[in-house]
Amino acid sequence: MNIPAIGLGTYRLKGEVLTTSVHNALELGYRAFDTAQIYDNEADLGAALATGKVPREQLFLTTKIWISNFTHDALLDSLRESLRKLQTDHVDLALIHWPSPNDQVPMTEYLGALREAKALGLTKAIGVSNFTVDLTRQAIDILGADAIATNQIEVHPYLQNRALIAYLQEQGIAVTAFMSLAYGAVLKDPVIQAIADKHQATTAQVALAWALQQGYAVIPSSTRRENLAGNLQAAQLRLDADDMQRIAGLDRGQRVANPEIAPAWD
Repeated sequence: MNIPAIGLGTYRLKGEVLTTSVHNALELGYRAFDTAQIYDNEADLGAALATGKVPREQLFLTTKIWISNFTHDALLDSLRESLRKLQTDHVDLALIHWPSPNDQVPMTEYLGALREAKALGLTKAIGVSNFTVDLTRQAIDILGADAIATNQIEVHPYLQNRALIAYLQEQGIAVTAFMSLAYGAVLKDPVIQAIADKHQATTAQVALAWALQQGYAVIPSSTRRENLAGNLQAAQLRLDADDMQRIAGLDRGQRVANPEIAPAWD
């Protein structure tokens, strides 16, 4: 499965704010939308897409299963509820949002249920999110690398996650980068700013182009139409080898998403 290179992330977006963002995104050409059960906005996204005048078959929808729904029956029931909220009979990609904390639910159980969800037609593809090298290796032992469409992980110039990404690429598992702008921190970086000035681009476009040129899919979030448009245009920006090398030097292991349920990071 080819995951769209650029999608709209919907973390923290709800209600009218989400509706406006989604409608602007659709008009600008976005066709991929990323949500999660824990975001509590699947129903809002479903309603926005239903009134957005783009046929379902042209859309790519991703949702993520929350840790409280990892037992076999709960996972399938919760995904069906997600589909009801999203007003669709399937998602294109269903992910395990975080590995089960302290293995409260065995990985064989929740990945087995996710594989069953695909067999039942509830999702076209399956994958994981926030899995380390070791956890990804375990997932491959259970599902096979070919069955894992992506590992959605935090990646930005300040957290380049090289060891994990090298392993994923070696296994043929696509990387989906979230927090691509590190909550805006990288947008103020003087190195990023200098590269943006050189290319007459925005700092957001530089950060996204850096990820896209390495083959990662990105799912930036925005509520402003001009930023939505600018993010989409990042695909046309070509950074040169010097630009890429300068950004490589910004890695500082600065993690933004690190909740109590997080695994032991690589």
